[in-house]
Amino acid sequence: MAHKPNDAEILAIERPHHNLLWLYVIRAVLTGPGFFVAMPLLFFRYETMRFQFDAEGIHMRWGILFRRQINLTYARIQDIHLTSGFIQRWLGLADIKIQTASGSWGAEMTLEGLMEFEAVRDFLYTRMRGYRDRTLAGRQEPAPAAGGDGGQVGALLRARFDQPRATRIAVERLADRGGAVERRNV
Repeated sequence: MAHKPNDAEILAIERPHHNLLWLYVIRAVLTGPGFFVAMPLLFFRYETMRFQFDAEGIHMRWGILFRRQINLTYARIQDIHLTSGFIQRWLGLADIKIQTASGSWGAEMTLEGLMEFEAVRDFLYTRMRGYRDRTLAGRQEPAPAAGGDGGQVGALLRARFDQPRATRIAVERLADRGGAVERRNV
C-alpha cells in the first residue's frame, strides 16, 4: 500500500518531482524540429518552478526572463480538477488545475509535477471547505465599525438599498389602480 502524505509533508513540497523533467523531454522530442526551442524553455520552467503551501494559500512561481508568480488563498478556490494524459500516468504524474471565481475560462493555477496529486487535491479541498465553513459561521452578525457608529452606517446602507424597492412598489401599486405612469427623461 502506498504511503499517503500527511499535511506536514504537503506543506513541505517546494519543487516538482524529477519525472516532470522527463515529461518535458518527451514533449520537446514530440515537437520534432521545434525541440531546440521547446527544450530550453521547458528546462528553465522546470528548474525555476517553486511551490509554497502555507496556512493562507498556495504560491507558485517560475521563469528566468519572464517571471510569473501566482498567489491563491484557499478562500478563493472554487474548484479543483486532476488531469493526466497517457505519458503523465506512465510517469506517475498529474496536473492539479485550480479554478477561482475570477471569470477566466481556464484554471487560475496549474500545479505540475506532483507525485502526491491525490493527497494534494484532498488537502486543498479540506482547506477550501474549512474557509467556507468559517465564512458561513462568521456571517451571523457583522461586527460594528471601529468608530462605534456601526449601527448608523448599517442603517444608512439599508435605507440606500430600500429606496429603489419602495419606488418599485409604489409604481406597481399605481399600475394596479389603472393609473398611467409617465416616464420622464431626467
